[in-house]
This record gives sequence, structure tokens and C-alpha cells, in this order.
Amino acid sequence: MQSEAIENTATSIVSTTSTLRADIADGIKQSIPIIIGFIPVGFAFGVLATKNGVPGYLTVLMSILVLAGSSQFIAVSLFAAAMSPITIIITTFIVNLRHFLMSAAIAPHLSKMSLTRKLLFSFQLIDESFAIHMANIDRNHFGEVQAITLNCIAHFCWSFGTLLGVYGSHLITDIKPLGFDYALPSMFVLLLIWQMKSNMHAIVAFLSAITAVLLYLAGVEQLCVILAAIIGATTGVVLCSIRTK
Repeated sequence: MQSEAIENTATSIVSTTSTLRADIADGIKQSIPIIIGFIPVGFAFGVLATKNGVPGYLTVLMSILVLAGSSQFIAVSLFAAAMSPITIIITTFIVNLRHFLMSAAIAPHLSKMSLTRKLLFSFQLIDESFAIHMANIDRNHFGEVQAITLNCIAHFCWSFGTLLGVYGSHLITDIKPLGFDYALPSMFVLLLIWQMKSNMHAIVAFLSAITAVLLYLAGVEQLCVILAAIIGATTGVVLCSIRTK
């Protein structure tokens, strides 16, 4: 009996270890688009921040503690324009309001996580990882280990890219010819295509994109993404309700 118990325990440990490795490998595999996009864009941010007078250690610390690409670029531009700290804080807060929408969408699927893991997950939740997580949820393929692995890799790549940019800033006079500004939009397009599984998704994506562009051209630069997301999501709900009737 004792030998059988030991054998069953060993089998359980091997099975758990195998599942853990598979989930980690899956998280690494799914993070490839983020790795491709984050390191060059993080590099560009490191160069830009350093050339605008932000100390190197503060630039890297911002990527580690803030982890919000668009608001970090905006914060650096406001810092370069000698804006007040209050202005920088309020502006970046407005830009990051979209995280409320993302958190509300994914929160129901985190009920099995402990509070500590939820705090870690929420800290590392960004646009790119959110897109992959929601795609996994739609496919009933969302797992805690897989999700946290993806988040940690994204966090590391963004911080590492920033560090490379800080150390390489003295070698580059202008980052525009390098085309780093195309890396982030390209990554978002790839993630968007990954999530579209029906004509309804395509309609909502197209409407949201057009709305965001029109709002931006109309001068609503800070809120255009948030408003476009709300309008697109609302339209999707209305269309789905009409279809089901």
C-alpha cells in the first residue's frame, strides 16, 4: 500500500511538472509577436528619453514600474517641453484610462487566482497581452501559468529594450530612419488579425479604427482610442443583439 501511494504521488508530481512545462512553453510561444515588437520599440523609447534629458536609470525604472508604452512616450515629450508634474500625471492617467476597460473585460476570468497573483497580473496587463489573453479565453485556452508567463516576458522585453536604448543612445543621432516607429503598429495589426474570427469582429474593428482616426483628426487626441473602443464595443453589442433576435 505504501509503495502504491508513493508511486501515485510520483506520477502526480511528474504529470503536474509536465503540465507546468507545457503551459510555460505555450506562454513563451504566444509571446513571440510581443518580443519582436517590444525590444525595438523599447529601444526607441530608451534613446528618446535619454536624448530628452531623462537620466538613464530613471528611464529604465520607468519601464519597470510604469510598463505603459504610449504614456511613457507622452511623459517624456511633456518632460522635454518642461511641463509641470501635475500635467504629466493627469495626461498619462487619461491615456491609460483604457486599462479600466481591459480590466473589466478580463476580471471575470481571474476568479480562481489568489490575490497576490491577481495583483501581479493586473500590474503587467497591457494592450498586447490583453489581446492574446482574450483570444485564449475565446478559444477556452486561457491558463494561469501561461498568462503570467506571457506577462512576465512582455515586461522583461520592454524593460530590456529600454536598457539597450539607454546604453545605445550615444551611437544614434536620429531613430526615425531606423523605422522603429513601425514596429508597434505592426505588432498591433498582427494581434488584431489574430483575434478576428468572424465578419462581426471585422466590422467592429473597422468601425473602431475609423472612429479613432476621425476623432484624432478632430483634435480629440488624448481620448480618441478610449471613445473609439466604447463606440465600437457598443456597436458590436447592438449588432449581436439584432442578429440573435
